[in-house]
Amino acid sequence: MNPNLKPTPAGELEERTISIDRVSRTVKGGKRMRFRALVVVGDRHGRIGSGLGKATEVPLAVAKATTSAKKHLMTVPIHNDTIAHAVSAKFGGTLIQLWPASAGTSIIAGGPVRAVIELAGIRNILGKLHGSTNKTNVVQATLAAFEQLAMSNQRRPVKSEVRGQRSEVRSQKSDSPTSDLRLPSAETPEESK
Repeated sequence: MNPNLKPTPAGELEERTISIDRVSRTVKGGKRMRFRALVVVGDRHGRIGSGLGKATEVPLAVAKATTSAKKHLMTVPIHNDTIAHAVSAKFGGTLIQLWPASAGTSIIAGGPVRAVIELAGIRNILGKLHGSTNKTNVVQATLAAFEQLAMSNQRRPVKSEVRGQRSEVRSQKSDSPTSDLRLPSAETPEESK
């Protein structure tokens, strides 16, 4: 992480322009030039998003990309300034692998991956990029890896919770062994009196 950068408050989003490209499309009268901007926003506290914007002028393209990135924010689980476990993700022709690192390692990743990781607030991580180095695909693959982390961090349902109504009865604690076999709507003789 750059020591000259000041930490941002938790609610404030910092933006970083990853790339600005001149793109054109061929129309009847010739070529129509436009600019495409790729922007990543994050609060350095676990929230990150990316967006693409196209316009006839660079500032408009950056503004559109920033708006799009703020609409597509996601939360990255951070454990002790690193990630919980190794993860890999593929987007297009890009494969990215991220590994947790011990304290003091810093960010070992380059280009767009480093920008995404810094804005997410992760301080110790190892990253390796395979395949295509297209900046748009690299950013999307990194976000897909973070999404896998978030999905594995959520609580998964136990098999008994998926099975249905009968398992709900079994999960309730009771003193008698036969109470596990009753349905929730069944009345006991004591309740009917």
